[in-house]
Amino acid sequence: MGISKTELDKLLSGDRRALSKAITLVESSRSDHRAAALELLEGASKANRQALRIGLSGTPGVGKSTFIESFGTYLTDQALKVAVLAIDPSSARTGGSILGDKTRMDRLSRNPNAFIRPSPSQSHLGGVARRTREAVAICEAAGFDVVLIETVGVGQSETIVSQISDLFLLLLAPAGGDELQGVKRGIMEIADMILVNKADGDLKATATRTCADYAGALRLLRSRPNDPDGFPMAMTVSAIEENGLSDAWDKINELISWRRAEGHFDHTRQSQVSFWFKEDIRQMLLSQLDGAEARERMDALERAIQAGEISASLAADSFVNDLKSKRFD
Repeated sequence: MGISKTELDKLLSGDRRALSKAITLVESSRSDHRAAALELLEGASKANRQALRIGLSGTPGVGKSTFIESFGTYLTDQALKVAVLAIDPSSARTGGSILGDKTRMDRLSRNPNAFIRPSPSQSHLGGVARRTREAVAICEAAGFDVVLIETVGVGQSETIVSQISDLFLLLLAPAGGDELQGVKRGIMEIADMILVNKADGDLKATATRTCADYAGALRLLRSRPNDPDGFPMAMTVSAIEENGLSDAWDKINELISWRRAEGHFDHTRQSQVSFWFKEDIRQMLLSQLDGAEARERMDALERAIQAGEISASLAADSFVNDLKSKRFD
């Protein structure tokens, strides 16, 4: 399932079929597909295109899909091309996902300037699929101006999304103090903006109070060198009434413009490249454990551990030494 030069040209011209095919290729775990995907990514990188990458997460029921549809539609109305990479949690038993984001974002999915791609997380930590980073690169090559990366949901492992995005939005619902206690400190520390959604109707006053609570919590966190005065910040929005979307976009542009001017934007992208270089090496090393001989050796050592013939630490050391010497290639 390779992609020819013609297909690459179609991708670079923004052809949606070629884009879908390219993302399917980079998400594949087959070795022959992987070789073709690397060739594709190399060709796509030569286009030297750059989109604004926005990571987005939020508590269950906060209205992430509704917000993304309203916000994405607002951006397309500004003559911007928007790609949405929505990561769905996978079943621990089957690896399958519902992948219902296109159904939940019906209006945006029919927008000619928008592209929605749901992907299973495949139990990968970090709230993103393993190949999300490469899917982002494919969308950039296809000429999209903004890539929205919707993660699985709020959790301690969600912080890895900061290694993909230029800016991270945390979407929260109006609630009392207990909600504030339930949000992990780690994800609060990487959030560039907190958007309190559902600021409409009977919940508008509650949303305003909740926003003030989060603004106060953000002031207690340690200041970050890549933030101007006033950031990170909390704002109220209403995805249903589409209020606050333009203000949020203005603040996003203000922050990104400041980071570009101060050199933080390019530095962060360089750091992300280094992170994923090391992560790819780790994943490739782990993949060596899937070989038949490696599994047999691990099973034999596990039986020896259970029989009390060897300690777990010594067995692990023995296995790694065997791996280094390629005794069971």
